[in-house]
Amino acid sequence: MSESKGADMTCCSVPDGDDLLWQILLRLPQQLSSLPRASAFCKRWRPFATDLMFLRNFYAHHGKPPLLGVFEFRDSMVFTSVLDTPDHIPRERFDLQRYSCRHEYGTPSGPPHRNEVLCCRQGRVLTIEHVCKELIVYTPVTGEQRHMAIPSDFKTFVYHISGAVLCAASNQGHVHGGCHSSPFKVVLVIMNQQDDHRPLACVYSSETGSWGKLISTDIPYLIFTAHRPGSLVGGALYWLVTTMSCRNDMLKFDLEEQTLAVINGPPVTDRPLCCQIIQAEAKDGAVGFSVLSYPRLQMWQGIMNIPGVATWVMWKTIEMNNILGLPPQIQAGWRGFETILGYSEDTYAIFIYVDTSVYMVQLKSMQSKRLHKTIYINDYHPLTGFYSPGITIAGGCDGAEVLHDALG
Repeated sequence: MSESKGADMTCCSVPDGDDLLWQILLRLPQQLSSLPRASAFCKRWRPFATDLMFLRNFYAHHGKPPLLGVFEFRDSMVFTSVLDTPDHIPRERFDLQRYSCRHEYGTPSGPPHRNEVLCCRQGRVLTIEHVCKELIVYTPVTGEQRHMAIPSDFKTFVYHISGAVLCAASNQGHVHGGCHSSPFKVVLVIMNQQDDHRPLACVYSSETGSWGKLISTDIPYLIFTAHRPGSLVGGALYWLVTTMSCRNDMLKFDLEEQTLAVINGPPVTDRPLCCQIIQAEAKDGAVGFSVLSYPRLQMWQGIMNIPGVATWVMWKTIEMNNILGLPPQIQAGWRGFETILGYSEDTYAIFIYVDTSVYMVQLKSMQSKRLHKTIYINDYHPLTGFYSPGITIAGGCDGAEVLHDALG
C-alpha cells in the first residue's frame, strides 16, 4: 500500500489502498447522514456509498437497523421521526395515504379511505383497507408497494383482523432492514370467530403471490378481543389477547411448524393497554411480558416446559422514575391513562404515554426521550430500516433521492 503524498489532510491525502478506505468507511456511525456526508465530502468516497457489496458489509457491521420513527393514527396514519437534525425524516416522506385505495363511488377529488397499520417490521409496513378489503405491503424507503386481496374466509371479520409482515430471505449474510427488494411473508390472524371460536391464521408468500392453507387451533378458545401489534420472538409471532375469563394471554403462531395456539399469560390483572409482549433478555428466543404500573415496569419471562403451557417467573422490576427524562409523578387528573403504546423489537425500546406526553424508553440503556405532547392514545408502530437520504444510484448528492437498495 503506498504512502500518502504530502501533509495536506484533504480527501486527496487519503491512503490509496481501497481496502483500508473500505474499512474506514465501514465504521462510520449508523446515523442516516453518515454516508451522504461522506459521499458529498470526497468524490473518491462516493462509489462506496452506492456499491452493493459495501452496503451489505455496512449493514452487517452495524447489525440491527436503526429506529427511524413511528406510524400512529391521528386524523389519518402519520409518520413521526424519532431522529434529530440532520437525520430527521420529514413526515411527508413516508406518507401512507398516497397508497390508499378508493371505493367504487370515490372520485380523484374525493378523500382517500383510511389505511390502518397492522404491523411494521424490517423496513416494511403492512396496512389494511377495510372498505376495499385489501392489504398493502409498503416499503417506505423505496416507495415500493404490493397489493393483495384479503382471503375470503377473513372478509366477514375484516375489522377483527391482526397481521404481521416479515422478511422471507434466508441466504447467508442477509441483514434484515436492508432487504427492501427481498421476498416477504404476511401472516393474518382472526381472533374472535363467531361460529366455532377457533382463532384462524393464513400465510401469504410474495414469491408465489398466493395465500396458503387455513390454520387453526386444536382446541377452541373464546377470545374476547385482541390488543397490540404482534411481536416476533425467536421463531414465533405473538399477539396479546384477552379471553372470556379476562386473562391477558397470548396467541402464538409458530413460523416453522405453521401452528397456532393460545398460551397462558403471567398472573397479572392489569388492563391490556398496560401490557406488552417483548423479547426476554435472559435467554435468546425466550418470550417476555412487560406490565406498566407507573412508576414501575414489571418484566416477566415465560418458560415453555410443556408445549402450549408457559411457566412465568418475575424477571425484574424497573423503577421508571429513576430514568432521566421521565416525570417523577403524574399530575392529578391524568392518573390511570398510563399506556404502553408500542414496542421496537430491533432496538428494544418501548413507547409509553405518561402525563399527557409520549416517551421512548430504551430498556437496555435505561435512557428516555420525550417525543411530543398529545391527546391521542393510539398504538405506535415503530419503523426500523437502513436509509440514507440524499444519495442516488449514480453517487450524486442532491438531497432528494434515497439510497438505491437492491439487496436480496
